Amino acid sequence: MVPDCQCCHKTKERSEAEYNSLINRLSRIEGQVRGIKGMVERSAYCADILMQVAAVNAALNAFTRELLTNHIKTCVATDIREGRDDTIDELTNLLQKLMR
Repeated sequence: MVPDCQCCHKTKERSEAEYNSLINRLSRIEGQVRGIKGMVERSAYCADILMQVAAVNAALNAFTRELLTNHIKTCVATDIREGRDDTIDELTNLLQKLMR
């Protein structure tokens, strides 16, 4: 369903529902960003563009929350059950980067 990631060392099998949910969110975000580009091209009012940027940020945050929740419930939980405690360090480092 999902090709191997060429940028990292791990991959994850996602359920069809999870995959579709994430892809649908990203497609909506992509459309919102294209809309913002069009607004700039049409010289829209700055405040109107900024409101759309805020909407994209909110959508990206929702995507991040969904992906992080799925990651903790699947990858992290599985690794901890299997005794791979280094996953806790990986998660805390990830959270620190997300909270910048």
